[in-house]
Amino acid sequence: MTSPASSAEPGAGTFTPEVEEAIAAVRADVARLHGELVRYGLVIWTGGNVSGRVPGADLFVIKPSGVSYDDLTPENMILCDLDGNVIPGSSGSDRSPSSDTAAHAYVYRNMDWVGGVVHTHSTYAVAWAARGEEIPCVITGMADEFGGPIPIGPFAIIGDDSIGRGIVETLDGHRSRAVLMQNHGPFTIGVNAKDAVKAAVMCEDAARSVHIARQGGELIPLPQEKIDSLYNRYQNVYGQSGDSRR
Repeated sequence: MTSPASSAEPGAGTFTPEVEEAIAAVRADVARLHGELVRYGLVIWTGGNVSGRVPGADLFVIKPSGVSYDDLTPENMILCDLDGNVIPGSSGSDRSPSSDTAAHAYVYRNMDWVGGVVHTHSTYAVAWAARGEEIPCVITGMADEFGGPIPIGPFAIIGDDSIGRGIVETLDGHRSRAVLMQNHGPFTIGVNAKDAVKAAVMCEDAARSVHIARQGGELIPLPQEKIDSLYNRYQNVYGQSGDSRR
């Protein structure tokens, strides 16, 4: 990764023009994507957050703490290094970053492929987390998106990187891009912020559907070979130019 070197952001130091452009793009993306959390009913009040890694630099952008979703703009997003430190003098640096910043930073430091992290308190996913119970893979949509069950991560308190450690320990080597942190709620990861938001939306949809199904009777498990086949098709074939469902 390229270290921060020069930026047009007042007092932020100097970033290359390419990094300046990347920061601006991620700021706009992350600000806009918070609206998707509201649109899909995944958050209430000021809870929840989206972050995005800045390509070409050891930086990420995250939501400020305690700011209404209606008031989020690219300019008040917070620019941080991969240790979770706010870049002094950068746009938005007068505010405190999300209380989950240390968790996001830990994920970025330890999962190089991750370009976006999302946290919500979506109702059904939180309900599974409150029971400390993984969501079993009993519907084809889950097999497509997550390649198996959505796992439970350990209980951890906000404030340091404990949540981040739990996310990485649970998802490293796992197909799922969602984890239910016990007694807390879902965190999702993706190749970029939009991908992580999609995972958050699909996680809540799975949590709701499987919860409702279980109220009606015993769940029918999907055979592992069917899960594997569905996951492979969705990840590697679906949406490609030769797929009629595109």
